[in-house]
Amino acid sequence: MQKITPCLWFDDQAEEAMNHYISIFKNSKVLSVMRWPKGSGDREGKVLVTYFELDGVQFQALNGGPQFKFTEAVSLSIDCKTQEEVDYFWDRLIEGGGEPSQCSWLKDKFGVSWQVVPEQLPRLLQDPDTEKAGRVMQAMMQMTKIDIAKIEEAARG
Repeated sequence: MQKITPCLWFDDQAEEAMNHYISIFKNSKVLSVMRWPKGSGDREGKVLVTYFELDGVQFQALNGGPQFKFTEAVSLSIDCKTQEEVDYFWDRLIEGGGEPSQCSWLKDKFGVSWQVVPEQLPRLLQDPDTEKAGRVMQAMMQMTKIDIAKIEEAARG
């Protein structure tokens, strides 16, 4: 059983976001959808909270109203093995109105921040050869989506 479950606060797009994310990640599914009960006025029957799983990690999505917005202060990080995987997640998460940022970061069409990170990047940035790590850092700082070949080239000097 997962002890900590991230809850994503949406205005009224919780179900749409859940379905979008499930379409992107393998091994994902809807766990349940809670709706407003009778006596809830104009909200009655509408989605209140969704529970879902993305590649084995459980999430909640709440339709809490417009008072809170997502920021880059919290992001979801995806570890990728290949450039094809980086490209896949980047393209799918940015489609429909997302925005690229710097150094592997993007915001999806719902405003949720993601990092699409090739597994090579942290290893190269933490290399004991500080000059090599510095070259990788400089290369990364010029990128939006990370290009594995370019960061490996920077590492080689």
